[in-house]
Amino acid sequence: MKRNALLGAVVMLAVTSASEAAADGAPGPLGVTAVAVATPQFARVGALFSADDAAAGRLTGEHFCTASVVHSPHHDLIATAAHCLSSVSGELAFVPGYRAGQAPYGVWKIKRSFMPDGWNKGQDEDSDVAFAVLEEKDGKNVEDVVGGNRFVTRTTTGATAVTVTGYPDSVEAPIRCTNRPTAHSATQQRITCPAFTGGTSGSPWVNGYDEVVGVLGGHEQGGATPDVSYSVVLGAEAAELYEEATSAP
Repeated sequence: MKRNALLGAVVMLAVTSASEAAADGAPGPLGVTAVAVATPQFARVGALFSADDAAAGRLTGEHFCTASVVHSPHHDLIATAAHCLSSVSGELAFVPGYRAGQAPYGVWKIKRSFMPDGWNKGQDEDSDVAFAVLEEKDGKNVEDVVGGNRFVTRTTTGATAVTVTGYPDSVEAPIRCTNRPTAHSATQQRITCPAFTGGTSGSPWVNGYDEVVGVLGGHEQGGATPDVSYSVVLGAEAAELYEEATSAP
C-alpha cells in the first residue's frame, strides 16, 4: 500500500519543479510529477469514495483510491486495482475529474465489481486489477459523458512512455507523471515517478495512443515508497476479466 509520509512536501516540490510542463497539459519532462491540468482526457480519471459520502456531498478529504473510464460496449466501465475494491466495505462511487471538492461530471455509483480469481482466492499481487460497472446517471453512461481509454493487454513493457494520473488521498487534485516503465519481473512492471502515495492505487498508465497498459497496484499494492510504483503486467487474466465485465448483463 502506498504510504503518505511527507506527502505535502513531496508534492509541492514536484509541482513547483514542473510548473512549466503542467501549464499546457502536455506530458512534460520524464519522471517529473505535477498537478494534472483539467482537460477532457484527464476527466476520464477520477477518485473513489464511499457512496454515502458522495451522496451527502462529503467529498473533500474522503477519497481513497483512483479509477479510470475504459472503453466498453455498454459505456459503463471503470478500471482500478483489486485491492481498492476489496479493502472497503459498503457501496462505492466514482467521481470523474474530481477536483477541490467538486464533481464536475457527476457522481457515479458502482453497480457491480469484477476481480480475478487469483485475487479473490489469495490476494495474489499478480492479480491486482479490477473492473466495476457503473449505474446510469440522467439516462447516460459515464463513457458518454467523459469518454474512455482503451484497455489493452499483452503489450511490451516499456515499449512507449506512459502517463500515470492519480489522486493522493491528502490532495484535492489529480497529479500526473510521464515516464517509461521497466520490467520488475515477468508479471510486474514498475515506473519511477515521485509523490504517488496513498490514494493513487488504481491510477491508469496511459500510452500515447490513449490505451491503458497498466493499473497502479500489484507489487506491495502499488509500492512501499512514493517514488516507485508498480502495475501488474496486463496479460491473459486481465483480458479474461475485461471480457467478463463487458459481457455482464
